[in-house]
Amino acid sequence: MCGIAGFLTRGSFTGEGELANRAERMAASLTHRGPDDAGVWTDAAAGVALAHRRLSILDLSSAGHQPMISSSGRRVLIFNGEIYNHLELRRELEGASLAPAWIGHSDTETLLAGLEAWGIESALKKTIGMFALAVWDRVDRTLTLARDRLGEKPLYYGWQGRAFLFGSELRALRAHPEFQAEIDRDALALLARYNYIPSPYSIFRGISKLPPGTILTVSADIRNPRVDRYWDARKIIEQAQSDPFSGSPAEAADGLEKLLKDAVSKQMITDVPIGAFLSGGVDSSAIVALMQQQSGRPVRTFTIGFQDDDFNEAVYAKSIARHLGTDHTELYVTSRHAQEVIPRLPGIYSEPFADSSQIPTFLVSELARQHVTVSVSGDGGDELFGGYNRYVYGWGLWKKLSCVPLRIRKHLAKIISRPAPDTINRYFSHIKKYLPSHLTHVNIGDKLRKLSTIMTAKDPAELYHLLVSQWRGHQELVINGGGPIRMFAEINQQPRTDHFIHQMMALDLLSYLPDDILCKVDRAAMAVSLEARVPFLDHRVVEFAWRLPLQMKVRKGQGKHVLRQLLYKHVPRALIERPKMGFGVPIDSWLRGPLRDWAEDLLDESRLVREGYFQPRPIRQKWTEHLAGKQNWSGHLWSILVFQMWLRDFKN
Repeated sequence: MCGIAGFLTRGSFTGEGELANRAERMAASLTHRGPDDAGVWTDAAAGVALAHRRLSILDLSSAGHQPMISSSGRRVLIFNGEIYNHLELRRELEGASLAPAWIGHSDTETLLAGLEAWGIESALKKTIGMFALAVWDRVDRTLTLARDRLGEKPLYYGWQGRAFLFGSELRALRAHPEFQAEIDRDALALLARYNYIPSPYSIFRGISKLPPGTILTVSADIRNPRVDRYWDARKIIEQAQSDPFSGSPAEAADGLEKLLKDAVSKQMITDVPIGAFLSGGVDSSAIVALMQQQSGRPVRTFTIGFQDDDFNEAVYAKSIARHLGTDHTELYVTSRHAQEVIPRLPGIYSEPFADSSQIPTFLVSELARQHVTVSVSGDGGDELFGGYNRYVYGWGLWKKLSCVPLRIRKHLAKIISRPAPDTINRYFSHIKKYLPSHLTHVNIGDKLRKLSTIMTAKDPAELYHLLVSQWRGHQELVINGGGPIRMFAEINQQPRTDHFIHQMMALDLLSYLPDDILCKVDRAAMAVSLEARVPFLDHRVVEFAWRLPLQMKVRKGQGKHVLRQLLYKHVPRALIERPKMGFGVPIDSWLRGPLRDWAEDLLDESRLVREGYFQPRPIRQKWTEHLAGKQNWSGHLWSILVFQMWLRDFKN
């Protein structure tokens, strides 16, 4: 795992020393991503510079140093990520007499040899891995950027003045003197709606996120980069659905286990200590079970716990760890400890990011890094196997709503929204023990208020976007902020699927997964120089999952059916079966308590007016209602607070 950065300047650049100095400054901003080594390569005549920070994982020697020059001298590579099948690729190169004289055993050297032998697109199609990379072709004088299929590793890019800049994080681009720090108000509007900024947008105008599964080619003579897909999730989903798995549920579980076991095995290859995040849920438990099955020693597992039972899964993780025989480490953190992370968030994420589970994700990464350099996670299971509650909830809700005329639904929504959510929550807390488990939701009052909002959906597509939205009037909230009304507004942007639940899963795979979940994990882990690996996102597993019929994923109102069948081979059902919990923190109560003064300062009306990004009135109204306990507006307020905090740091 590493950090990459660089630039291409239009016209020749005569100052070799200054060229290297700029690249070194960009790389220095990414030291946390690669504390073990650093390198810069420049070509003043071409005006190009490549910079690299290394976190040594495979081949800890200098043979893995980057930037790396190909054996022919034609190509120069900087690479962030891991190629899990690089040993197989080496053998293929050797068998075809295409291998160079190997210097070391790093996957970077293997990848570079593959790029030379097969070309960039063909080589990337052969890979199993996660990556963001940049290649300079000294003959064609072209710069090529590429990103892995699912978007595990980040990559930003864009023209700023006469310089084309790129880097793993925005902070690297900001270190270049030609960077123009103009905030994109359309992107800010999207942040307010989704709590993250979906690709290709970034918080800065003129800077984009490279979409997953794409290759970008640019030269100094061509202002508009060409972006081509070598792996298209939309097409993969449609092709998989046209060729569904025809075996039995038992055969599906066996097939999934075989693929996932191989993915886990490949991702366990490392020259440094490795462990795993273990929440005690289905996804992480399945990954750890397959790790332990293939390990000759107890796997190191890590979890954090909270004293608040509504947010604490540590007790379940401990039971799973005990059953599997892992070397388990748990840390119960106090609210104060978690809150101390908040001022660090702008530095960790480099652009506004408002998924509050970023806090426990950072804490568990920090815990793991005390013992290992690589940690495996169970992310991706929800999107592939129908794990989010909103899938079943949304489909069931739409079936009922579609039978009721819209005007009547709007009237009912007004009735449901009248009682204060806090009042409903207090009532349900008294009768909770008498209710069936599927009705014992956390914050039922807030969920009912959410229901009153989505009852007004005109069609299933709007229902989905209301389910994942915070501020509905985000365009009116942000001054001079327009942007798209919603993601994937165009029909051709949405893959064709056989069911509404599959459609929600597909849209999550295309945006929520790479731009929220994977962004969260990457930045939190990299902030402490920890590599995070995600076996569920081996593209072979993804493609197989999409071939499975929906009934093998969602059955009797419960998701991950086939994954559960796999897990039950390793872990007793009794340790797994319980209502799904989110990986979060009680931001709502913190804002009414220890974070109140901090939030009040950031949401001060005069401050909002002076800065000129938000309309103060709707923010102040929600803040007042939240403090009074009339409604839990923490999700809405958190996006504003995160931006305000980021803006303060950005200006300083």
